[in-house]
Amino acid sequence: MVMHPRAQSWVSLSSRYRAAVHRVSSSRVYRAAADRVSTSYRAVAGRVSSTYRARADRVSSSPVYRATADRVSTSYQATADRVSASPAYRATAGIARKHPRVSLIAASAAAVSVLGAAGFAAGAAPWGQAVGKVVGTTQVNASAASGQPGASLFEAITGAQAQDGKPLAGGQLDTVRAAAAAKNAAAAAQRQAAVAAAQRAAKAKAVAKQQAAAKQQAAKQAAAKQAAARAAAAKAKAHAAPASPYLIYDSVQPEKLPHDKAAAVYANGNYAASSSQMRGRDSVLWIDTNGSDPGANVLDVEPGDATPYGAAQWVQHRLSAQPNSVAIVYTMRSEWQAVKDNVAHLPGWMQSKVRYWIADPTGVPHVVPGSNATQWYWGNNFDVTTANPGFER
Repeated sequence: MVMHPRAQSWVSLSSRYRAAVHRVSSSRVYRAAADRVSTSYRAVAGRVSSTYRARADRVSSSPVYRATADRVSTSYQATADRVSASPAYRATAGIARKHPRVSLIAASAAAVSVLGAAGFAAGAAPWGQAVGKVVGTTQVNASAASGQPGASLFEAITGAQAQDGKPLAGGQLDTVRAAAAAKNAAAAAQRQAAVAAAQRAAKAKAVAKQQAAAKQQAAKQAAAKQAAARAAAAKAKAHAAPASPYLIYDSVQPEKLPHDKAAAVYANGNYAASSSQMRGRDSVLWIDTNGSDPGANVLDVEPGDATPYGAAQWVQHRLSAQPNSVAIVYTMRSEWQAVKDNVAHLPGWMQSKVRYWIADPTGVPHVVPGSNATQWYWGNNFDVTTANPGFER
């Protein structure tokens, strides 16, 4: 046999190629390079493998991974339990045992199809179509294996009845699927309605709470304003001086004094009155009979009571303790000058705050010139005084 020259050149070239390759692969340089590459590859592969195993261990040991795996396992087990416990699955499994050609997988698919139609997994159209094909296959196989009509297997699984030799399974599944879809839609609508109602209730509750808080705050503010107004009115009334002369009634018997008039009673001595006796009166002057009470409003200077010299000391003590008040000295016309002479030794600002209440019982209302008030009536139950504006200030 004569070989074509080109083929002969290929054969000779192949021999030379194999020889060259053998020389290269047998060389020490190639083997050393190959060993280095192999060693480097194994080192890199070892590092990659160690890193992968470390990361895999961290992931598998993480709480999130374990929790997810537990949820997936629990969900899978619950699904398997529902499928295996369903009447359709038990019926198809029994048929599979009776008909060897019927696949248990097909029976399970049929069972899942029935469960899915009832709400298990019938929401997706491709899944329902795929299961429908499996059910159809199961019907054909069961019919061929048992010699019975194809509808009998599906009837045993789903309970569907056949008319004129044609199974009604398809229509029944459509009806079940439609009912499940309607039920799911109704449940979704109920959930949405419940969420909307809860949101409305929460909003109404928040609005009511805000309104109650605003009302309470407004009530507090109104009460505070009223209290401030009452306090201001009381303060103004307490410090306001009469615009014209007014009457003052004093007595050793507080119960005999008119309730709607300015009053004066004794703070000490034989005829001292109590606070309870004067409760409810708007204006009360307390009279010190012996100079021992600088807290009283008035000092009584007359024979048997305080002296003119004692009057100056009482004025000094009172105004030193209460520099914003006044010091009222009650005396007779005969003792008035002696009192003024002793008071004249006090600082000028103290002298300006002394008010003189002079006894001059003529029985006719009047004010002695130079005095601030004059007691012009002495009676059995009370005495009466006319006081100029600013007498108590």
